[in-house]
Amino acid sequence: MSRLNQFRNRLSRVERVTLQTIADRIGVSRTTVSNAFSRPDQLKEELRQRIMEVAEELDYPGPNPAARTLRRGRAGVIGVVFTEALSYAFADSYAVGFLRGLARVAEQSGTGLHLIGWPSPGVAEEVIGDAVVDGFCLFSPEGHPLVETVLRRRLPVVTVDHPYVPGVPFVGIEDRLAAREVATYLLGLGHRRIAIVAARPMAAQPIVARPRMIQDPADWLDVDLSEEHRFGAGRARLAGYHDACLEEGLAWEDVPLHRTTNDREIARRAAGQLLDLRPRPTAVIAATDEIAFGVMDVAAQRGIDIPGELSVVGFDDVPAAEPAGLTTVRQPITAKGTTAGRLLLEPSRHDPAPCVLMDHHLVIRRSTAPPP
Repeated sequence: MSRLNQFRNRLSRVERVTLQTIADRIGVSRTTVSNAFSRPDQLKEELRQRIMEVAEELDYPGPNPAARTLRRGRAGVIGVVFTEALSYAFADSYAVGFLRGLARVAEQSGTGLHLIGWPSPGVAEEVIGDAVVDGFCLFSPEGHPLVETVLRRRLPVVTVDHPYVPGVPFVGIEDRLAAREVATYLLGLGHRRIAIVAARPMAAQPIVARPRMIQDPADWLDVDLSEEHRFGAGRARLAGYHDACLEEGLAWEDVPLHRTTNDREIARRAAGQLLDLRPRPTAVIAATDEIAFGVMDVAAQRGIDIPGELSVVGFDDVPAAEPAGLTTVRQPITAKGTTAGRLLLEPSRHDPAPCVLMDHHLVIRRSTAPPP
């Protein structure tokens, strides 16, 4: 008999064996057999051992996890939803730091994490609809259709970074204020040829092929500073850069803007196009550190001195930012994860829908200097 047929025969036997099958073989109740798996302290060791031996003889793998979840009333799992491909969760330093904080809280309560990426619209929505979880953590889903898919599950939800959804706990920073501080700092150094590389989701949006000018920013600048957390971080940061330019008298229509993805390799393309501009920018503001690293890579390839000829600023302060000497905005990446986890796992300790705005500050390093 082939190995495949052996496996099929074994699988067929497993599908027919239930807790009741084992109970009938031994002459005990179904509840007694169930306790042997889920509440072993309720049985004498001799009886439990007998039940486990019979289960092994019958190739019984254990109680159905879904059925056990229904009986307990909880899954013991948090769904973490990314609007990027799932590999992003392991490749991006910011995402890794956030997950580290979330995992710490989950471990303390014996809770697991179910990571859900964005392979394609239909697949992701189906996975969310079928996920056996106690709640969801939405990680940076600005303007993404998965937000509505998650909310329809009517489970506890917390959003991180953006967007703010009325009635849903939120964790983030004052992105608009932080971005304004970045641009104000560069303008204070004397820079007037400033370019911006903004971030857009990798999976949900196409990449802009070349830099373009924003002539009418009204579509994303209608953000009240006191409530900027209610909007996407990307739009809030652009609004902050605009605020600084307006305050310092730099015409916004003279600021080149390129939208790219939060990926170092792809960001190099955007950087190359911006550095091809004539006159060349003396400073580049990157929406994330990963994008800033891409700009620095291209500058190094072209022999452009940083900061002698070009200043570069990032956002996040990921671990690689300090050795790279990158000026950036430091935000509490891991603490965001722990805070989001507590909001989900300890809801009774918080307001019905708290909005947690965490601290940030500008970290000045060697990637910035006055313009040449």
